[in-house]
Amino acid sequence: MNNRHAQLSFRGLGYYAPAIVVAVAVLIAAFLADVQKRRLEEEYLRSYTTEQLGILRSRLQGNILGNIKLAQGLVATVSTEPHMSQERYAALASRIFSEDNQLRSLAIAPDFVISLVYPLKGNERSLGLDYRTNDRQRAAAFQVRERDRMIVTGPVDLVQGGRGLIARYPLHAGADNAFFGIASAVIDLDTLLKGSGFKGDLRIAVSISSRAHDGGEARPVFHTATPVDADPVVMSIDIGHEVWTMSAAPLKGWRQPSADLGVFRTGLAALAVIILVPMFWVGYLMKDRHRHILALQDREERLETVSQRLQLALDASRVGVFEYDPGTGALSWDAGMRTLYGVPTTRQICGYEDWRGALHPDDVEEAERLFAIAIETEKPYITEFRVLTEGGGIRHVRAHGMTYRTASGAKRIVGANWDVTKDLQLQDELLKAKLTAEAQNRALEDARRAMEHNSLHDALTRLPNRRFLDQQLALAGDGGRPLTLLHIDLDRFKDINDTLGHAAGDQVLKQAAGVLRAHVPAEDFIARIGGDEFVLLSHRDPSTADFPALSARLVEAISEPMAIEGHDCRIGASIGIATRNDAEESAEQLLVNADIALYEAKRRGRNRVEAFNDELRQRTVEVKRLSDEILRGLERQEFRPFFQPQFDAETLEIVGVEALARWEHPTRGFIMPDTFLPVAESLNVVAQIDEAILDQALFQIVRWQGQGLDVSRVSVNVSCQRLRDENLVAKLKAMAIRPGMLTFELLESISFDTADEGLKQAIEEIKALGIDIEIDDFGSGHASIVSLLELSPKRLKIDRRLVQPLLESTAQQDLVRSIIDIGKMRDIEIVAEGVETMAHAELLRRLGCHILQGYALARPMPADDVLAFATARTWLPAGKLTTAKAS
Repeated sequence: MNNRHAQLSFRGLGYYAPAIVVAVAVLIAAFLADVQKRRLEEEYLRSYTTEQLGILRSRLQGNILGNIKLAQGLVATVSTEPHMSQERYAALASRIFSEDNQLRSLAIAPDFVISLVYPLKGNERSLGLDYRTNDRQRAAAFQVRERDRMIVTGPVDLVQGGRGLIARYPLHAGADNAFFGIASAVIDLDTLLKGSGFKGDLRIAVSISSRAHDGGEARPVFHTATPVDADPVVMSIDIGHEVWTMSAAPLKGWRQPSADLGVFRTGLAALAVIILVPMFWVGYLMKDRHRHILALQDREERLETVSQRLQLALDASRVGVFEYDPGTGALSWDAGMRTLYGVPTTRQICGYEDWRGALHPDDVEEAERLFAIAIETEKPYITEFRVLTEGGGIRHVRAHGMTYRTASGAKRIVGANWDVTKDLQLQDELLKAKLTAEAQNRALEDARRAMEHNSLHDALTRLPNRRFLDQQLALAGDGGRPLTLLHIDLDRFKDINDTLGHAAGDQVLKQAAGVLRAHVPAEDFIARIGGDEFVLLSHRDPSTADFPALSARLVEAISEPMAIEGHDCRIGASIGIATRNDAEESAEQLLVNADIALYEAKRRGRNRVEAFNDELRQRTVEVKRLSDEILRGLERQEFRPFFQPQFDAETLEIVGVEALARWEHPTRGFIMPDTFLPVAESLNVVAQIDEAILDQALFQIVRWQGQGLDVSRVSVNVSCQRLRDENLVAKLKAMAIRPGMLTFELLESISFDTADEGLKQAIEEIKALGIDIEIDDFGSGHASIVSLLELSPKRLKIDRRLVQPLLESTAQQDLVRSIIDIGKMRDIEIVAEGVETMAHAELLRRLGCHILQGYALARPMPADDVLAFATARTWLPAGKLTTAKAS
C-alpha cells in the first residue's frame, strides 16, 4: 500500500515536470533579462561618463595649450629683442593679458636672472631673482637649458597665493641663436579649471592627480565634492614634465537604480505568470485524466483556450521558445521561433543545422562557441546574434537559455529568443538624434556668442561700442566706487576723410585705437562710441591713477605723424575728463560732464585736455539758461537793431547806418552780441536773429524817409548760416529792395578761401538783386586778399584793431594806406571802423579813406534816437557846423 502511494506521488510529480522545467527556464530567462537590463544601464552610464570626461579633458588640454602658445608668441618676440625695456615688454605683454586666458604672470630671465616681468604690480620682488641661487627653482630652470625645449610643471603652490602651472621656455638670441636665458609663464590653476568647466555644476564625479614622468608620488590636483566610485573611467593628459590622470564616475555610482527597473521587472513577472500558469494547469489535467475521463474533453477545450492565449501572449511579446537535445541534435521550436527564423509552420522537425544555417556568416563562429560553452558548463546561455531572412534582410535576435537534465540524466537546454531589431534601431536613432542635437546646440551657442560679441564691438577697431559702454555704465550705476570717464575726440579727422578718402580715415581710426590700447591699462574700459569719438571708463583711484597725465600722454601719442597710403597724416586729440566726486552722481551724468569738458577743450583751441569742475558746471547751467532765454526771446521778438551812423570822410555827412543786433532782455536790459551770439550759434538760430534784424532795419529806413531823414543805405551783418539758407534769395526778391539801399556785411572769418561753390553762388545771386556786399573786419588775417577780392565787394571795412594805433604807429599807417590803395585800384570803397577820436578821422581822410564809423562821431543808438541825432548834427566840428547851418 505504501509502495502504491509512493508510485502515485512520483507519477503526480511527473505530470508537473514540464511545468517545473518551463518555470525554471522562465525564471532563468527573467533573471538573465534583469541582469542584462542592469548591465545595459551600467554600460550607458559608463558611455555617458566617458563622453563627459572626454569633453572636460579636451577643454582642459585646449586651454593649457592655448595659454602656452599665447605666451610662446611673446617669448619669440623677446628672442628677437633680447635687450627689450620694461616699458616695451609691458606694452607687448598687456596685449596678451587683455585676451581671454588664464595667464597670471610672465617673467624673462636672461642668464637665469629675472629682469622683465608682467604684470609688474604684485611681482616687484621677482625682479632680480637668480634661478642659479634659488634652491626651489634651480633644477627646473637648468633642466630647460639642458633639454633646450619648453617644460611645463605643476601644480605648484605660488608665493603670491593659489596654485598654478609653470611653463618655462628657453630663450635664444644672436646670429648663432645661442641660449641666453629662460622665460617663465605662470598659469593660474583655479582660473584654468574654472575656464575648462570644472568649477561649474558637474554631472559626474571627477578627480585629477598629477605624477611626474620619472615616477614619484601622485599629487591631487582637483576633485569634486562627490568621491569617484570604484572602477572609474580614466583618461590622462601629458602636460610635458608630468602626466595628469583624470578619473570619473557617475554622481550616484555605477549601481544606481534604474528609473524603469520596477516596470521592467513587473513585465517579466507578468510574462512568467502567463507562461507558468498554463503549464501547471496542463500538469494538473494530466494527473487527473485517469480519474476524470468524461471531464477530459471539457478540460482539453479549456486547455486549448489557455494555449491560444499563451500563444497570443508569445506572439505579442515576439518571444519564441526552443529546446535542444545535444545527444540527438533534435531542436524543438515553437511558432514564435519558426517565425523568427523563417521556417515554414508545416515543417514538423527541425535540427541544429536549421538554426546554424539561419545565422549571419559573421556571427556563426561566436554564436556556436557560446552555445557549446553553455551546454558544456551548464551555465546560463545569454547572447545576441544576427539572422538572415528570406528576403536578404538582417534580424537581430537576443537569446537566453538554461541547461538542465531530465529524469533519466539526459542533458537539455531550453530557452527563448526574441526579435530586438527595432529596439537596436531605436537606440541607434536615439543616439544619432542625441549627437545631432548636441552638435546643433553647440553650433547655436557658438553663433549666439559670435552675434553677442559683434553686437557689443565696433567692426572697424574691434573696440567695445556704444551699446557695450551703456552696459558698463549701467553696471557702474550709483555708489561709492571710484569712476572716471575720459571723452576723447580726434581733431582734424574730417580733413583726412575729405582729402584722402574714407579708407584712409578708417586706417587713422584703427591706429588711434591701437594707441589707446597701448597706453591705457588693461583694467580700464575703452569704447568707440561713433565717428571719431572714444570713451575711457576707469574704476581706478583718481588720486593714484593721475588721469590728466594719462590724457596728456594720449594726446601726445595720437599727435604723432601716421603714415597712411604714402602720406604723413597728423591728427590731434581733445580730451574731457570727469570724475565722480558725489556718491549720488550717476554714471550717465558723468558721461555728460566729460562731454562738457571735451567741448571746453575744443573751445580753447583743441589738442588739449580739460577736466570738468564746478566752474564748467556753473557755465553749463548758465549756457542752458541762456539758450532757453534766447529761444524764448526769438518767440517774443526781443532782438532789436541798434544803428550806428556812417559818415563821409570828406564832408562828415551821414551816408548810411549799420544795424547792430541787441537783445532787449526783460530783466537784464540790452545785452551785447558777444554775450549771446556764441550760444545762438550752438543753437543754430543765428540765421533767425539775422532775419529779424534785417526786417526791422528795412522798416526803419522807410520810416526815417517818411520823417524826412534821407538815409541812403543800411548795412546788416549776415552769418554764413544765413547765406546757406536755400530760401534766402527768394525771400529777398519778395521784399523788392531798392538797389543800393541794403548792404550785407560778411565777416572775413567766414573763410572764403575754402568756400564751396554753393556759398559763392548765393553771394552772386544776392549781388544780382542790387544788394551790396561789404567785407567786415578786413585785415584780421582769416583769408587771403585774392580770395576776398574775387568776390568783388562794394566795400572793405578795415578792422578796428588796425585803426586804433594809427596815431602812434607809422607802420600801421603804411598798412592802412596799402589797403586803401588796393581798394582804389579795384574800385572798392574803404570803410574804417573804430574811429575813436577826431584826430583818427582827420588822418584817415588824408590817407584816402571813404567812410568813417566810430565813437568819435556816433555811438550805436535805438531807432527812435537816430532822427534826433541827425537833426542836431552834434558830431560836426564847430566850423563845419556853422557852415552847415548857414547853408
